[in-house]
Amino acid sequence: MVPGRLFHRRALWLRLICLLALLVTGRAFATDIAPDLGPTMQFGIVRSNAPGCEPICPEWISAEGSIEAGTPALFKRMLKTLGGRKLPIVVNSPGGNVEAALTLGRLIRKNKLDIAIGKTVFSGCQPDAKGCQGRDKNGARYLGDVIDYGAMCNSACPLMFAGGVQRVAGEWAYLGVHQITTTYIRTKLQYRTTYRIVGGKKKVLNTKIVSRKNAGSYKTYEMSKSVEKKLAAYLNQMGIEPGVLETMKSTPASAIHQIALDDMLTLKLVTSADAVDMLTTASLCRPDRLAANCREIPGNKPDGLTAAAKPAPQPAEPEGMQRDKDMRFVVVRGSNPLCNPECPEWISAEGAITPQTPQKLRQVLATLGDRRLPVVISSQGGDLLGALAAGRLVREKKLDVAVGRTDFVGCDPGEWNCLAKEGAYAGLSIDAGVECDSACALMLAGGVRRLVGPRARLSLYLMGQKQMVEAYLEEMAIDPALFTAIERRSVERQLEPDMMLKVGLTTSPQSVDALTGATICDAVPKPQNCRIRSSANAEADAPAKL
Repeated sequence: MVPGRLFHRRALWLRLICLLALLVTGRAFATDIAPDLGPTMQFGIVRSNAPGCEPICPEWISAEGSIEAGTPALFKRMLKTLGGRKLPIVVNSPGGNVEAALTLGRLIRKNKLDIAIGKTVFSGCQPDAKGCQGRDKNGARYLGDVIDYGAMCNSACPLMFAGGVQRVAGEWAYLGVHQITTTYIRTKLQYRTTYRIVGGKKKVLNTKIVSRKNAGSYKTYEMSKSVEKKLAAYLNQMGIEPGVLETMKSTPASAIHQIALDDMLTLKLVTSADAVDMLTTASLCRPDRLAANCREIPGNKPDGLTAAAKPAPQPAEPEGMQRDKDMRFVVVRGSNPLCNPECPEWISAEGAITPQTPQKLRQVLATLGDRRLPVVISSQGGDLLGALAAGRLVREKKLDVAVGRTDFVGCDPGEWNCLAKEGAYAGLSIDAGVECDSACALMLAGGVRRLVGPRARLSLYLMGQKQMVEAYLEEMAIDPALFTAIERRSVERQLEPDMMLKVGLTTSPQSVDALTGATICDAVPKPQNCRIRSSANAEADAPAKL
């Protein structure tokens, strides 16, 4: 007898289907209780559009948006396109998924990448624009610049940030942490199990999920011991002090604790007090010392243009056009013969206020060391956030501001062959017919002394972000009555001298000459912006003797 047939005769074949309902619990982590953290993080390879850097320019990875579960996979895909090149990451994120942030941090450290908090300001093609084609096969897809004002790395983002080898966050960037929100998700699963009875015993053939229903969820706002242990191990691995975790635990999930730059240094969350431009500035690509993120594209070399493609000789015109579009800062020395050899100096600020304006002002101030020069400003306004940041920088450096224009003597700094003498260009200040409109008035508000002469024009209108502007003006000790005076009108309004003085927007109706006039260096005490040139230069600049 065949054993198999005996088995079949003795077995009772029964195919039964049983439906079982089972309640299971899963958990997910988030670092912000807000339901919407904005667009999902996108990555892009960006090449600097700084004037004059081609054909060798720095490049970086832009990381903008909220961190989601699928973000690490996108990052891996982007890294593969680099072919081993090590580009720094410029991140701007409100936070998101903790597990994904940890994975991103480990990937960044594994690939030995640097990271900075900053915003990428794209030129032309935008990452979210349709039909945005690649610029070259394995290089930068976008062109742009970086700023740190208004950039953030909050919630889960600092965990990603901790993975960088070099980690930088300038004084204008915002890094904040808070307690982790743990979301427990209940799911009701319905199974179909098929089994048979063999020899009186049940034998399961297969089990299949036939339905899945949401059974609700709940959140807790206290870090569990297991999560705390996991985060502590990660931060220790990245070389970050335990104080970061303690700050997270002590900050409610509904709030954000901004960590000051000095504290970030103490906690080793940043490796230096530098800003984002430490990793992206065009000066990294000097021929004698190229940074790892510099890349040469021979086809971009200006000399590579054909004769037909070369523009007509006009070296000064592009700079002149740029001056109208973007605020330019220039150190100026008064050229009136009456002041020689000791003349006043000032910072000329002319053009539209943009997100890059605070950074450009900071760069000029860095060249001055401890010297405090007044700012002579002429602008039709521009970017609100840029104006607030520039105004705060002016106040931080204790600078005076006057509405006026600088007329350069001899040559304009925008011309390629116009050279500064001992760090300053020759010029004269004037305020007749000069305007300081909309956002410019807010930048002016940052001055310690704020002068608007009777021949100058200052105007302001509500530009949105009322609470932000009100807080800024309160910070600058400007009377809130200023808002009452202008909010009745939606159009730009010229401000009367008496009203400007009454609310404290100006400190004096004096003209710009009070800060830059030829005779101010004879006053006692002597203004800080007076400087004596070396005897050789003073003699050369002195008027001819009769």
